[in-house]
Amino acid sequence: MSSESESESESESEAEGEGEGWIPRTSLGKLVQAGKITSIEDIFIQGYRIMEPEIVDVLLPGLEVEVLDTGLVQKQTDAGEKGRFRAIVAIGNRNGWIGLGSGKAKQWRTAIEKATLDAKLNITPVRRGCGSRECACDQPHSLPFKVRGKCGSVIVELIPGPRGLGLVASEGVKTILQLTGIRDIWTRAYGSTRTRASIVYATFNALKETFKVVTPQDWAT
Repeated sequence: MSSESESESESESEAEGEGEGWIPRTSLGKLVQAGKITSIEDIFIQGYRIMEPEIVDVLLPGLEVEVLDTGLVQKQTDAGEKGRFRAIVAIGNRNGWIGLGSGKAKQWRTAIEKATLDAKLNITPVRRGCGSRECACDQPHSLPFKVRGKCGSVIVELIPGPRGLGLVASEGVKTILQLTGIRDIWTRAYGSTRTRASIVYATFNALKETFKVVTPQDWAT
């Protein structure tokens, strides 16, 4: 077996062992490990804040990870310029849960790992439905209503579409919507839309708006 294959196998083993040997540092983590909280929905119902990524590993396993953006950040110091890698990562289960995070590090892989952990801490439920007047099928293929999100100068609007429309969106936005489980939607973006970080965070903030008007009884849909 080549060293590259061995490295891949080690990475897979580490991923399979996520959460094992975890020592909780917060009261929520202790409740999860003790089995007193068994679903991630309960966390949002009770108003807890997730501060340990292992909580998400335990309650929402099998999340998909997508790297949305990477780059090199230069910082001027007395010793000269120092560079660090920056990464933006989205995670989701294609069934109403999405997280977005960013991370910086001297190594590209470490930056992605930090961004993934940050995304787990920012995990949020998204209410899906059919808010399109052209469809009205009552299936969770889109959003139940139009939402808007903002980041910096960028504003993103997500507008429910009929079944079969697909995702009318740019690549970064489309990836977030796919990870959420949304299949049909129109999008509009205003401002400095060439800034990839701003447009994906504006999309994430728009999706979080669906949760603000949702009751716990609606989460099952």
